[in-house]
Order: sequence, then structure tokens, then C-alpha cells
Amino acid sequence: MSHAALSPTPPHPTPTTQTAVAPTDLTIEERLAFVNAAMTARLDEAAVAYEVNTAHIDTRPVDLADVVTVPLTPTLAPPPDCYTTPVAALLQRAHHRLLTGGWCSGALVDEEGARCMLGAIRAEAHGDGGLESSAVSVLLDAIRRQFGDVDSVPSFNDAHQSARVPIRMVDRAAGHADARGL
Repeated sequence: MSHAALSPTPPHPTPTTQTAVAPTDLTIEERLAFVNAAMTARLDEAAVAYEVNTAHIDTRPVDLADVVTVPLTPTLAPPPDCYTTPVAALLQRAHHRLLTGGWCSGALVDEEGARCMLGAIRAEAHGDGGLESSAVSVLLDAIRRQFGDVDSVPSFNDAHQSARVPIRMVDRAAGHADARGL
């Protein structure tokens, strides 16, 4: 008798014709797709768990009038009157009007109520032509100090596509008027 016949272990399996495939590296897109699928499955599972865990809670619609106690549109508070001279105070009010009411070019006041530099000064002067003229003169002087030869305040205003520079110049003119005691 041979030892193979007495052995309780079965003979080793014979190799098959299948060939083993080496694992390949995944591209970044494939890895991202797998992560996306895994995260989607986890989020879906969490959403179901949330629905199950909160199904017993009695909810009623919330009336926003009961919750919201502040204005829905932000407003800028008027600046403190830091300028005591009339022309500087007028220019400061015109600056604030441009910030809160909007700036426009091509018209003193546009259809939405926004104003150009001159329109803001005129509105804040409340019909005082002398005060308005002094403020426009100081503003034109401030513009010329920074930008050189400029024909007028309206031409400077209309040469800009955004409000940033014109509004900044009105604020700067208020500082100049205050420094000059106007």
C-alpha cells in the first residue's frame, strides 16, 4: 500500500485554465465617481433615518411675521454729523444720500430715484443756491486735485461706469471743505 492511498487528505486541486488578473490603479475620475456614489448612498441613508426619527414630531407652519423683527432690507444709518461747517456737512449728507439712495450717470435723478453727484448735492441743499454752488465748487476742486483738468462735476460723474470713484470724491470733498472751514 502506498502512503497516498492511506492519507486522509484529498489530493491537491489541479490548476485550472483561468488566469489571474492583476488589479489596476483607478484613475482620479473613477475614484471620484466611487466616492460620489458612496457619499450619495450615505446621504440618502441619513435622510431616511432623519425622516424616521422625526416622523412623530408635530410641526406646524411658521409665520415669518412672528419671527422676523428687523427690517428685511438693510439700511445704512445716517452718519454722525462730524462736520460742523455748512459746506462740509452738505457734502457729507450728499455722500450719504449716494450711498443709500443709489448713484446714476446721465441724469440728475434716474427712474429708480438714484442721483448723480450734482443731483445729491442739489437735493441736500434744499433750495439754498449759494450753499449748493459752494459745495459744487469744493467738489470740482477736489476732483481736479486728483484727476487734473476736468470740465465740470456732471462731466466727471458721467465719465464713470460705477459709483465707487464718484462717491469717494464726494466724501473726499467733504473733508477738504471741513479743512478749509467752509
